[in-house]
Parts: sequence; C-alpha cells; structure tokens
Amino acid sequence: MLVTAYLVLVGLLALWAVLEFSACHSKNSPTSNTLGNPAFRQFQHDFFRAYFPALAADWLQGPYLYKLYQHYHFLEGQIAIIYVCGFGATVLSGLVSAPLTGRLGRRKSCILCSLLLAGCYLCKLSQDYFVLLTGRVLGGFSSSLLFSSFESWYAYEHAEHHDFPAEWLTNTFSQVSTWNGAIAIVAGVSANACAEWLGFGPASPSVLAVPLLGLSVALVIRDWDENRGQSSSFTRSCGDGLRCLLRDRRVLLLGAIQALFESVVYIFIFLWTPVLDPHNTPLGIAFSGFMAASAAGSSLYRLATSKKYHLQPMHILCLSVLMVFFSLFMLTFSTGPGQERPTESFLAFLLIELACGLYFPAMSFLRRRLIPEKEQTGVVNWFRVPLNLLAGLGLLVLHDSDYQSGTRSMFSLCAVTMLLALLSVVGLFSMVRNDSDLWMPSSEAEPSGSELYIDSEKDCRPELKTKNLN
Repeated sequence: MLVTAYLVLVGLLALWAVLEFSACHSKNSPTSNTLGNPAFRQFQHDFFRAYFPALAADWLQGPYLYKLYQHYHFLEGQIAIIYVCGFGATVLSGLVSAPLTGRLGRRKSCILCSLLLAGCYLCKLSQDYFVLLTGRVLGGFSSSLLFSSFESWYAYEHAEHHDFPAEWLTNTFSQVSTWNGAIAIVAGVSANACAEWLGFGPASPSVLAVPLLGLSVALVIRDWDENRGQSSSFTRSCGDGLRCLLRDRRVLLLGAIQALFESVVYIFIFLWTPVLDPHNTPLGIAFSGFMAASAAGSSLYRLATSKKYHLQPMHILCLSVLMVFFSLFMLTFSTGPGQERPTESFLAFLLIELACGLYFPAMSFLRRRLIPEKEQTGVVNWFRVPLNLLAGLGLLVLHDSDYQSGTRSMFSLCAVTMLLALLSVVGLFSMVRNDSDLWMPSSEAEPSGSELYIDSEKDCRPELKTKNLN
C-alpha cells in the first residue's frame, strides 16, 4: 500500500491538472476584466493572505485525527463517541453561527473561529478523554464559522465597501475553490512529513497548525475592517424552513438526498483510517489522494456543465450517487474478516471522494434553485438533523459489535442507504424534468467557487470545505 498511495497521488494530481486546464478553457471567465484593476487585485490578495493560513490549519487535522485517538489507546467505541459529539457540535454551530456572526461582527467572528480552532488543536496534546472530547466540540463549532465568517466578510466588503461588480465574486470564489483543493493536498503531505517521515507522531500536525492560525488572526486584525449583517430570529427561520419543507415535495426529496448521501460520507470519514492504517498506508499521502480525487471531481463538474458539454446538475447528482453506491458495494467485499483487500478499499474510497467533488456543486445548484433565499437557512438547518442523526447512530451501532464484521456490515448498510438516496434522486428527477428553472442554461457555466459563495452564509458543512475529512 505504501507505493500504491504515492503512485495514486501522482496520477490524480496529473488528472486534476488536465481537468482544471480543460475546465478553465471551456468557460467564459471574468478574469480578464479583473486583471486590469489593481485595487481589486490588492483587495483579493489581502483576503487570500489571511484566509488561506486558516484553511491550511483546518486541513492539517484531517489525516491523523483517528490515528491520534488510537495512539492514545482509546477503544473504537470511545473514538466513535468523540466523532458523534463533533457532529452534534457542528449541528448546533450551524444553528447559531448566522445570528452570532450578525451580532458579533464578521471580523470578530473570523478571529473567534481561529481561536476556537487553536483551542481544538491544543486539546489534542492531552491524553485525557474529556479534554479530547472538548477539543472535538470546539472543532465542530469552528468548522461552521470558518467558511461563513471569512467568506461573508469578503462578500460584504466586495459589494458594499469597494463597490466592485457582483460578477467578480465568481472570480474570487472560483480561486478559493481551486486553492482550497491545493491547500488540502499540501496539508496532507505536510502532515505525513511531520507524523511519519520525521517521526514526530500523530499529534505533530496539530502543533504545526497553531502558528498558521496565529498568522491568520494577526493579518485579520491588521488588515480587515469590521462589518456586520442583520441578525435573524432562529425560531422564525426554522419555522419558515419547516413550512417550506412541508409545502414543497421537491424540497423534501432534496433534503432526503442530502441527509442520506452526506451521512454516508460522515461514516466514511470515520472508517477510512482504521480500514487502511493496518496495511502500512501512509495516512497523509492517502488523505492527499482523497483531496486530489475530490478536486478532480469538482473540475470535472465545471467541465461537464460548460457550454461544450452542457450536462445538467440533476444528471451529475444521479451519477455521483451511483458512484458512491458502487464504491460501497466494493467495500462490502474488501473489508470482511480474513478477506481484507486494502488496495480495492483504497480505490473505492477514492471513487467516493471523486463522487463528492461532483455531488456538492450539483447539490448546491439545485438547493439554490429550489429553496427561496429567505427560507434557505431554516431549510438547511432541518436538513442537518437527520443527516447527523443517521451518521451518529451508524457510528454508535458499528462498535457495538466485532470491529471487522461490524465494518463490513456498516458498509453494507451504507450501500442500502445510498440505494434509498438513488430512489429519491429518481423521484426528484421525475418531478423536475420539465422544470426549466432547474436546468442550467448553456450560457451559464458556473464554477464551483460561485456555489461555494452562495452557500457560505446559509450552509456551513464540515465537508465543505467542501469535503473535509476532519
């Protein structure tokens, strides 16, 4: 597995480069209009300079999180509870992040996010179970704030303070999406270098992340001005979201797809390390391979929906669900007791990540078109409840049984879950196939970055990042 992981990473990086080049040359980009504006370029640079260190720090915890808990000799069931608490914190953070950002201010929220994340990392240096549990909860809170605070600060400054054209937002967030993938890949290699090549152990990536967060805080304090949004009523937004769900079956089906698909992804985030680690797999390199596969999927989405190929997000959503179902089917036969085939499992995990790169922008497009803007916050909050409930119950049930047989059973159960997601996709497709509002016109070749921005104030998922394995 050692050589396989390195070869796969190199191959996926080459594939991503080819797809990104093709995607960039198959759409009309506003880049040419922005290159001649030094004020915009400087503003964009100031944003990237403070945001990217925080992103890098967040990604550094991904490869060795499970390994760290295992290194401290905790049982799988104990580790599962830590993950479940993280899921719960993410749900709670998603409910309060928008009102908190509105009251506190976006600049202060960015600083708070970095401080919470630093606290999360420092907790990982302790071997006390409840300190680690606290760190995971802090990580769940900071994950939601990371995207909503930084990107909503930029969007406000872009439009209200500097009065730049709205279409230039696409350029910035397209670059964020591309750089986010590159940063995640570099973070995986860096974590591998600290933990394995230099022999500092699985806690070392957390130590490496703290100075990056300090740099981000210092740059935000020095270069950014405060701005504030309107505080919204939590009760009202949830009430509006529930009414939207009940009156529109299309939204209900979309929520079912999201809950089923993303709960499986959460379980995959937990299981990939214990499946691959016993077979001499370099975890940081494997993580970078996952991120490269996801970035390639994102570029493939942009290429597929361009004017040249003109595939629709509904088609891509269906394809991504099918890919994950096939991957889980493979995993049920490559992870059983005495039947471990780590190379097949690794390839199946890569296919899941490639599907995630296709899924998230397609889901974002459909959610944006189906859900009225004023009701998106409440609807997405309701979407998160079954999503995290399914993932949490799955992890708790998994470790009530023998680990190896339980892992295989869990992959089988996840395959059934994806089959239900596929049936929901078919049901949604049959309802919207004649709805022109849900089809992307040939002139609209949106990069995934634009969807990243649209969701940033409304929907902060730990995987969006779009696909963070934290």
